[in-house]
Amino acid sequence: MQSVGKAQPVVLPARHPGSETPSGLGLAKALGQNALATFPPEAFVEDMVTRRLFGRRRIILSRPAGIQHILIDNSANYRRTTPTMRMLLPLLGRGLLLSDGEDWKHQRRAVAPAFAPRTIPMVARHVAEASRALIGKLAAQRERPVDLRAEMQFLALDIAGRALFSFVIDRHAAELRELITLYGEHLGRPSLLDFLLPSILPSPRDFARRRFRRQWMSLIGRIIAERQGAAAATAPGDLFDLLSTETRPDRLTEQAATMITAGHETTAVALFWALYLVAISPEVQERIVEEVATLDLGPDSANDVLPKLLYTRAVVQETLRLYPPAFTLVRQARRADDAGGIAIPAGAIVFISPWVLHRHRRLWADPERFDPARFLPGVPSPDRFAYLPFGIGPRVCIGAQFALTEATLVLAGMVQTFHIERASAEPVVPVAIVTTQPDHPPLFRLRARRTR
Repeated sequence: MQSVGKAQPVVLPARHPGSETPSGLGLAKALGQNALATFPPEAFVEDMVTRRLFGRRRIILSRPAGIQHILIDNSANYRRTTPTMRMLLPLLGRGLLLSDGEDWKHQRRAVAPAFAPRTIPMVARHVAEASRALIGKLAAQRERPVDLRAEMQFLALDIAGRALFSFVIDRHAAELRELITLYGEHLGRPSLLDFLLPSILPSPRDFARRRFRRQWMSLIGRIIAERQGAAAATAPGDLFDLLSTETRPDRLTEQAATMITAGHETTAVALFWALYLVAISPEVQERIVEEVATLDLGPDSANDVLPKLLYTRAVVQETLRLYPPAFTLVRQARRADDAGGIAIPAGAIVFISPWVLHRHRRLWADPERFDPARFLPGVPSPDRFAYLPFGIGPRVCIGAQFALTEATLVLAGMVQTFHIERASAEPVVPVAIVTTQPDHPPLFRLRARRTR
């Protein structure tokens, strides 16, 4: 790695949204407004915290040995909860993310070739092409305040379209984003009945979710039909070529919905938080500049420069620690169990929360400190069950390397081109519904850097 100056860590405000934790009906309401408010202060110190919600035990588990037991050693004993399925099924269908058992194993084998290491050069090219287009557009705005949350959403969607379908997805982007935003802001929020009703009884909101699902899957189906109608390339040129070869035709739409939604939304929000942290951390931003100053981040070179972006990648990894897009994993115990010395009653709901784990005082030194040096080569790695931005075990996110490649290259390109700063000092508060979002779209100023 080239010699770069030492960046000073930035201490973030120690403001846990769960400082005044609700209970009972207030807890159910908080889950629909900001799930981070349901994590009490002691969850960031203790291995296990127990609460009750409508008579069912709710366990926030942060002991690494217990997490390993639940997610790997005895994962068959733990299933997704009814509220989770109610909220995610309309958006994702029964693709890889929400399938289970033998169906999941078959889908995982079918999807795996599309995310094999050999696809990274292709992904890097698509990322570089889309990034170059966005950077050109932003440069033309001449330092006017920019909503980087929205820009990262459209960029990630563009990259997903290029990588999955080999074409720029601009003509579908507005409708895709409108539907995803509608779902996240309204239908993706749990209601009281989502917790109280058994899975066989639909809630009033479920009927609206079903209407959404028909509209959403119809749109994905049209995009697939457009891709299938395009002239075939002489060799696989996108992930769709690899995906459609192994996936059952009746599951293709749901797999594509999973990849578009989960793939672009989580990466977009991670990129937003990375840019936010860089904007309030001048030393970190300048260290990225020194790393990328002489690098060619264009489509022909993007894959080759990835190994040189060690600090930039560390910034992304530290961002994922502080603001994990997937803020919690929720499982329900089928049978009573012992998870690393913690008793789990049958039917108990277990929360394994990256938001809590990544800020846990027993697992991290100065957990509120933004310090990318934690992830540099030569620094001891965190406990593998204390850092879960992509999950872990058999159901680890299959697109993890895709996401890291995308976020690292985009961040490098943005900082290489622009000095990034906040346009106002208004606090930005994380809000967790489907992913960890900012409570409002803050504006940024981008000033062109002088060519070195």
